[in-house]
Amino acid sequence: MSVDIVEYTLCDLADAIRARRVSAVEVMEATLARIDRVQPLVNAFIDIDGDGALDAARRADAELSNGNEAPPLFGVPLAHKDLLYRKGRVSTCGSEIRRNVAAEVTATALERLDAAGAIEVGTLNMAEFAAGGTGHNEHFGDCLNPWNTDHIPGGSSSGSGAAVAARMVTGSLGSDTGGSVRIPAGLCGVVGIKPTDGRVSRYGVMPRSWATDTLGPMARTARDIARMMTAIAGFDSRDPQSSSEPVPDYEEELEQTLKGLRVGVATNYYNEDIDENVAKGMAASREVFRTLGAEVVEVSVPDPGLAMRLGQLILAAEAAALHGKWLAERPDDYQIAIRAPMEPGLFIPATRYIEALRLRGPLLCEFLEEVLGRVDLLHVPTGPASAPTLADSDPASPERAVRTMGLFPKFTRTISYLGLPAVSVPCGFAQNGLPVAFQLVGRPFTEARLLNAAHLYQRETGWHERMPDL
Repeated sequence: MSVDIVEYTLCDLADAIRARRVSAVEVMEATLARIDRVQPLVNAFIDIDGDGALDAARRADAELSNGNEAPPLFGVPLAHKDLLYRKGRVSTCGSEIRRNVAAEVTATALERLDAAGAIEVGTLNMAEFAAGGTGHNEHFGDCLNPWNTDHIPGGSSSGSGAAVAARMVTGSLGSDTGGSVRIPAGLCGVVGIKPTDGRVSRYGVMPRSWATDTLGPMARTARDIARMMTAIAGFDSRDPQSSSEPVPDYEEELEQTLKGLRVGVATNYYNEDIDENVAKGMAASREVFRTLGAEVVEVSVPDPGLAMRLGQLILAAEAAALHGKWLAERPDDYQIAIRAPMEPGLFIPATRYIEALRLRGPLLCEFLEEVLGRVDLLHVPTGPASAPTLADSDPASPERAVRTMGLFPKFTRTISYLGLPAVSVPCGFAQNGLPVAFQLVGRPFTEARLLNAAHLYQRETGWHERMPDL
């Protein structure tokens, strides 16, 4: 039986395999055929393990034939950002320096996806050491936006967004330190979640910043994200920041009514510097939430500029500490656009770094009191515009790239500094045919409510059903 893989969401695929309407091998063969055809167009993968994935699919079918119970992601092909370690496999982290370095451990998130029955088909392209928001990579080639390959997919989890949008896989994991899941999700027209700090273990993941790194999934629908989150969330003693907060079944929470839910709309900062396409998508999505019974409430956010600057200071200091030895010994193995912003971090005084860490608590309390104490969710843009062109974001023209990309962190980095959960949801298309998106931001550990609102929004709209013409 031939499987038209592009028609399936992650949950559709898992449920079809478990019900034996399709076999894991048929799904994997269709997935590998899709990857083989589309990979040359978007360069989303760094490595593809077709033989290993097919062997795993055969084992999955045999288990099902033997009457074994099928877990929730059984037989589903997934691929992940190439900074999640799997023991014995090279994880390049998008870099020349780690091109031949095999991992000594397996990431907790991968172990949990394995236990949920998923099959990893390959590793995905990314900005070098997760240090960039575009998808440019001199070592493994630029990852391209499936909606228009003259445009960037966003980063740093560029391959994760592009692979899902191009229907090469139905789900992927990325990392988000200042927007690196949400930005590519938004620019590629898929759903992506940055969980609360400590919700998903980072053990076995190459760090970008110890303080603000998070790991989150991307997929076509909020339901898909919910199923992946249920699989990967939870306490892990190997991650010192891991939380023991109970994990709900996120999928079971998706159908809650939004009646009486207070959705906040910022009257300052987040409503500035957005183009007309984003503004139109934001306005239309607010009306959908009203239709669903939510109350749309205007709120003024405390000046996020300080939090954004402090977040950048932490990131610069920690990146320099992580890379200090390589910067000294192998500077030429970094892209200049990656190395140049790292080097000043070597000279940040410890007092400034510690103060930036100390202020996270007070600034979070202020945000919770003044914003998320008045509303249940905050509705803000994921970015200022649709995806820029490759030329406009080319690091070889740094001034032009800064002008083009400089505003994107404004919409994501503060949320990362505060450690709050946020989900990016596609809400339309710009006049150039590229996606635009909004974020829903919640209080700590309210991922279930975020996904509930995102799911009901998607059920009322059809943006997630469109696909690139590849």
